[in-house]
This record gives sequence, C-alpha cells and structure tokens, in this order.
Amino acid sequence: MTWETREETLAPGEVLVRVAGCGVCHTDLGYFYDGVPTRHPFPLTLGHEVSGVVVQAGPGAEAWTNRSVVIPAVIPCGNCDACRDGHGSICPKQVFLGCDVHGGFATHVKAPANGLCPVPDLSDVRANPARLDLAALSVVADAVSTPYQAIHRSGLGEGDLAIFVGVGGVGGFGVQVAAALGAAVVAIDVDEERLATISRYGAGLTLSATQDFKSLRAAIRDFAAARKIPTWRQKIFETSGTAAGQSTAFGLLGHGGYLSIVGFTTDKTDIRLSNLMAFDAVAQGNWACLPEHYPAVVDLILSGRVIIEPFIERRPLSSINETFADVHSRRAKRRIVLIPEA
Repeated sequence: MTWETREETLAPGEVLVRVAGCGVCHTDLGYFYDGVPTRHPFPLTLGHEVSGVVVQAGPGAEAWTNRSVVIPAVIPCGNCDACRDGHGSICPKQVFLGCDVHGGFATHVKAPANGLCPVPDLSDVRANPARLDLAALSVVADAVSTPYQAIHRSGLGEGDLAIFVGVGGVGGFGVQVAAALGAAVVAIDVDEERLATISRYGAGLTLSATQDFKSLRAAIRDFAAARKIPTWRQKIFETSGTAAGQSTAFGLLGHGGYLSIVGFTTDKTDIRLSNLMAFDAVAQGNWACLPEHYPAVVDLILSGRVIIEPFIERRPLSSINETFADVHSRRAKRRIVLIPEA
C-alpha cells in the first residue's frame, strides 16, 4: 500500500503533498546542530523548502487535488488580529514547516491549503522556457522568496543601490531579484568563487569581505557616486547570517539609509545603535515571506529574470546525513535540493 492508495486523516483545509523536492537551509542546520529550539519537540522531520503535488485534500481543500504547488515555508492563519492588520509575518498561529509541524524531508508532507502557491504546467514550454522541473522550484519557499519580501519591504526600485552582505543561497538570489527590478547591485562575500559567479548574474560590483572596512566602504561610495545614487536610495541586505556580516552591514549605513536583517545567527555583535538616530536611518528584520508574494516569485523564475539552475544541486533524500555535514562544513557550494527516491 502506498500513500496514494490509503486514506490519510486530514483536517479541514489541510492537504497531503507528495514531495518533489525539499531544499536544505541553514535554518535546518541551526535546529540540528546548534540547539535552536523548534516549537514541535523532537523527534521532528525538518525541511521547509517544499514543492510537490497535492495527492489528497481535506474538507474544503478539494480544489487543490492533483495540482503542483510550492508550500510556503511559513503559513499565517489569515484570520487573527495580526493577519487582519497586515502583519501575517508575526501571526501567532502561523505554521512553519519543520518547526511547528513535520517538514518536507520526507516522501509526503501535510500542510494547510491556505497560502499554497500554484505552479503552472511545467510541460508547457511557453510557461516554462527554462524547462525547470518541479523539484527545482522548492527553493522558492525560502531561498528566493525571503529576499524577495525583504526587497519588496525596502521599496527598492529602478536606479537604486542594493548592497548584499553574503551572497550564498539567500543573498545570491537576492542579487538577482534586485537586478531584475533595475537596481545597481553590490555583492560582498568572503568566498571569491561565489563573487565570480554572482558577477555574471546581476552584481555590478563584487567585493571581498576580507579587505579592511575602510576600503570596502570607499569602493561602495565610489560605485554609488559614479551612478549618482545618494545614501537615502541605498538599501543594505544582511544575508550572510554571521556576526561579522551584521557588523559590516550596519557599518555601511549612511544618511537616510535602510538595512534589512535577513540572515540569522545565534552569535552576538556590538553595534552603535545611535547611528540610526544620527543618520535618520532604518533597520528592519525580515521573517520569511508572506504567501501572497509567492506567485510573483514563481513568475520571476519561470520568465527567466531570476535564474536558479546554476545555483542548485539535486541529491537523493537518502543522502541527508552526508548532505547536512557538507552544508554545515561549507563544502556544499550550491543550494542542495533533496529528492525522495521513487
């Protein structure tokens, strides 16, 4: 008997998804290696970057049956005071796959139907000229959508300057989203290989984070001046998830500037918060991405404005232990998508 031939008990508004792929995120490693607490106690199936096909639906969700979908990593309830006031990102009843409930490192996963992102027929070349498979779109659920929301919130537009500190999985896709919106982009990282790659996918200036801070800031100042972009049109995105990256990003704030904290680390850093007052600047956190933005992210990818294939690596789900070790030790150079074996 298979999952598809047995009747799974589903709550109203819930679906069962056959997993096509589930991306490996550093958040998963935080839970596994660093003791970052999950709201569902262990044993718990991790994984929150999930794409797949709905194979069963509970009452009220029947219209999703047999549809290809991306499951948002974080799904707000849509009905509480926070959601009704436009603050779904802090919904107290939100469902975070692999934290609140079992996640996608499995053959199947249950999820609320509200917020599911439909995926068009990928066999239609007109809708999918890059010929991406459904597994590849799993990275929409965090690696691409999270920087998308951060960029959307910042108000970044054509002719602005976007500065990404850390251009790994999340930051690398953020560079592409910013470039697609017409912004000039600076990429900062400790990894020269990453910088060489992202220079071909939207970064107009790449800088090594290993150089002294004054030289780093001067290079960005010259880049902005050549394009006549003032400090109040410069948006900084901290996507490294390191204390050093956070210190660098905060230090780059200028008058009227904007800083988005997208990466996560348990490490602490010392910063002078008075800079926000002195520069009349803004610093804002960003938690995941609201489901309402997911269709726009899928469109960016399927239209070819954001390229994902060179930045992902497919591995079988059975390699999960080796894969976690590779990502944790930074041996993995791409976003790994784990695919359940048939």
